Amino acid sequence: MFNVGDKIVYPMHGAGTIDAIEEKNILGENQAYYVIKMPGEVKVMVPTAKAEEIGVRSVINKDEAEKVISVLGEDETEMSQNWNKRYRDNMEKMKSGSAYEIADVVRNLAFKQKEKGLSTGEKKMLSNAKQILVSELVLAEHASQEEVEELIDNKINLSFNEYRMPHEEIDLNANVVNKFIPFDETESNANL
Repeated sequence: MFNVGDKIVYPMHGAGTIDAIEEKNILGENQAYYVIKMPGEVKVMVPTAKAEEIGVRSVINKDEAEKVISVLGEDETEMSQNWNKRYRDNMEKMKSGSAYEIADVVRNLAFKQKEKGLSTGEKKMLSNAKQILVSELVLAEHASQEEVEELIDNKINLSFNEYRMPHEEIDLNANVVNKFIPFDETESNANL
């Protein structure tokens, strides 16, 4: 049971704050609903009796938020090469409502977008997953949307560069003189 003012996550929609708990009569049946204020001034109503069943949960705390952000800094997890299977697998992760699973989807799709580009469906999925992740981290980190978006982008760029960009082997001897050149005193004295 949640209370007014609680910060919660509604799977596939993102994080918000419970604005009110209202009784509504729908199709002749009275039912209590959480009225959730989502980002962008959107309000969603969720039946209180079904909230747990559909995966509504409390927003992660600051420590968990740091762990979720660290997921973005890891190498991508293995994904199917088959577009349909990959899409279904990522959709299941998003439906789970787990911030860790959603961070995994964001990182994996961002890597794929940088490497090969994404289909229209996967671009939309990346955008949705990122919006869901941002909405929760804004509440968990007590930060602005812009700060969280920048943090996510920076973390993904750093991990992509670390795990995916080719690193040149640096030859430490390449710019070092490899043989001794004797110093000729007579030539240098003649120039004086």
